[in-house]
Amino acid sequence: MRKKISIVSSAFNEQDNVGPLCKAVKEEMAKWTDKYDYEQIILDNGSTDNTLAELRRLAAQDEHIKVIVNARNFGHIRSPHYGMLQATGDAVIYMASDLQDPPALINAFITEWEKGTPIVLGQKKQTVENKLFAFVRTFYYWLLNLVNDSGAELVPNCTGFGLFDKQVMDEIRRLDDPYPYMRGLVCELGYAKALVPFEQPARKTGITKNNFYTLYDNAMIGFTNHSKVPLRLAALGGFVLGIISFSLACIYLILKLCFWDNFPMGTAPILLAVLFFASVQLIFLGILGEYVGAILTQVLHRPLVIEKERINFDK
Repeated sequence: MRKKISIVSSAFNEQDNVGPLCKAVKEEMAKWTDKYDYEQIILDNGSTDNTLAELRRLAAQDEHIKVIVNARNFGHIRSPHYGMLQATGDAVIYMASDLQDPPALINAFITEWEKGTPIVLGQKKQTVENKLFAFVRTFYYWLLNLVNDSGAELVPNCTGFGLFDKQVMDEIRRLDDPYPYMRGLVCELGYAKALVPFEQPARKTGITKNNFYTLYDNAMIGFTNHSKVPLRLAALGGFVLGIISFSLACIYLILKLCFWDNFPMGTAPILLAVLFFASVQLIFLGILGEYVGAILTQVLHRPLVIEKERINFDK
């Protein structure tokens, strides 16, 4: 009996991309028909265009294509992760549905996997994003690894696009994380990894679903899941600022007592000090809030996705 490869994608308003995606995956898997069967699982994440209609058409033409219709949009983290958990292959490949994760890398992923490497990650070496954004991304990975206290170094410029062996997926299922930071989680598990460098192409159709909120969300999940350093910096910063404030208050009092008439009190320094310390407190509260929010997500443990319909899973 042939082994099976599962290719998983999540789609939101990608009506012009799901067709070329399925065609490209089919062409790549045709190179491996003598060794592997495959399934292509695509989740429609609450699309408001004709993505679902296009997926129905594609699934009717090819039984390899399986569709999960989400009850609503469950976000950029939960929907892809849920799709990977539904895969039944001996290896699971995740790729975005916008074709910016090139399906042509499937061949390289499987080749590395056959060598016995349980995790094969696509690593962006070049991208079409502007230089400022590329710098911010590079700085983020550097900073995250600098403060990372999980003991596992995160691989920069890997977004989750890659291949994961069944034993890796079984371990991820056992962890049952309701809001996982996948690119960090696979590094923390400790399995051997291979990197496949690629140049990320420009999106040809549609608009990107990444915005400031989704990028910020990913960044904060990375910090809260892999480091307690921000919390400790907040505590240390509060302690240091407290000492500085007390020292300045003592100095100001001594100067006022010694030079009562020539050392006016004034409101400007007081207002500036109040505004400064108020902003510092808000920053520290925000850091604390991120950790409390992460804990709340784990405690509530809501379902990753509620399904509305499945297509072709009975074939």
